[in-house]
Amino acid sequence: MYMHIRRLLFFFPTKHGQPMEFTKRDIKSCNYYNQGEIRKKELEQSCFLLGIPASDVTVVDHRDLPDNPAVEWDTQLLAAFVLKHIEANNINLVVTFDAGGVSGHANHISLYTALSFEIFILFLCLGCCVLVLESVNLFRKYISVLDVPISCLLPRDALFILTEEETEQARSAMRCHRSQLLWFRHIYMLFSRYMVINSLRLL
Repeated sequence: MYMHIRRLLFFFPTKHGQPMEFTKRDIKSCNYYNQGEIRKKELEQSCFLLGIPASDVTVVDHRDLPDNPAVEWDTQLLAAFVLKHIEANNINLVVTFDAGGVSGHANHISLYTALSFEIFILFLCLGCCVLVLESVNLFRKYISVLDVPISCLLPRDALFILTEEETEQARSAMRCHRSQLLWFRHIYMLFSRYMVINSLRLL
């Protein structure tokens, strides 16, 4: 499995729900505010808590893929990076954001666009499927476990729900990202349905 995401914080339930080998790839060095090295170490600590060894964490540091929420990444360049990694590692499943990027973040949306750009190659040549994380409205995003019955009723291709113990482990992993724990991320940890629930669709 290849979990291709910008931030693991949205995908905790999917990570816990997948019994197969897990490879986390962060597509950039997270150098916003010039904190690239600090954030890389925090990422490795977070992955370690989740059972992902540092050897499975690949960071791509490229000047045309800056850590900037206002910048749309070059989707052809991004697609080339992803495709190369998929081919080299015989990956059969990719998990990423949908067109809404969960939070509307430009970098998140670029990931979806890049995977959409190469979807025919993935399906026809490599036998690789792509699951995208469903973006929901602001109300559903911040009702935590109360979104479980809604998610269960609505159509989707995959649904992962964490136990209370697993959710606490996810919060512990989040706390490793000290340089990024601004006030709104504390709210996210307490109330976001993405700390508990992932509903995904096949691309």
